[in-house]
Amino acid sequence: MPLAALWMAGAILSFSAMAVAGRAVSIELDTFELMTYRSFISVLLVLGIGAAAGTLGQISTRDFGLHSIRNLSHFTGQNLWFAAISMIPLAQVVALEFTSPIWVALLAPLFLGERLTRLRIFVAIVGFFGILVVARPDLSNIELGSAFAAASAIGFAGSAIATKRLTRHHSITCILFWLALMQLCFGLITAGWDGNVAWPSVAVMPWVVMVACSGLGAHFCLTTALRHAPAVVVMPMDFARLPLVALLGVLLFQEALDLWVFVGAAIIFGANYLNIAAEARRNRALT
Repeated sequence: MPLAALWMAGAILSFSAMAVAGRAVSIELDTFELMTYRSFISVLLVLGIGAAAGTLGQISTRDFGLHSIRNLSHFTGQNLWFAAISMIPLAQVVALEFTSPIWVALLAPLFLGERLTRLRIFVAIVGFFGILVVARPDLSNIELGSAFAAASAIGFAGSAIATKRLTRHHSITCILFWLALMQLCFGLITAGWDGNVAWPSVAVMPWVVMVACSGLGAHFCLTTALRHAPAVVVMPMDFARLPLVALLGVLLFQEALDLWVFVGAAIIFGANYLNIAAEARRNRALT
């Protein structure tokens, strides 16, 4: 349990650092350019760490189609997420991002053969209500940043479902290698389609490196935390990211604190926890 909390602290700090760095980079680079440079650095990191750990031999082309679907979904979600943090307060983006596990619960029956239970339907309804509280949309003029943040959660959910299938047969090194390489290709195509790719300035380059390092570090810390404690214990810890990101938004970007963002996030968190707790009970019953 203490080890899980320590690794989750690393994940929270890494995710928060990526949000701050992504906001800083947005003054010069669009999301496609950022994803291109981030992915290039990530490829180098995966190859370097994999070589040091002796795990590069685990990389294979098996399930290449599933890797492609997984990484296209993640690429879409990540681009929407980076776009959202340049448009709306960081806390609002993170609160809407918390709906991703709810989408996983809804989509898992379609792609993983799991049952769509009444509890999952109830959780989805509660989560949607939480979204409305966070975004408080004006139907005559829906805020684009909120729409992007909510849509990014669907992209992350698709990525999570594909990752769950991939982990049955592939190592973390293999999954991260194809993640970085494919998203580098996606980034080159989308950033360069108009023949005009911006090169980051000396001032912005450290932020680009931070985005790449914190992104990989966050997922490594989260995965390691889940090895030391069950999801029902680990995932609620991620809720601590919201007040931290909100504080960073106030201190670094002069963003205002919005009570309704925290109220809506608490509703979304409650829906997530209800689903995770039910999943843990089912797993205990099967063992």
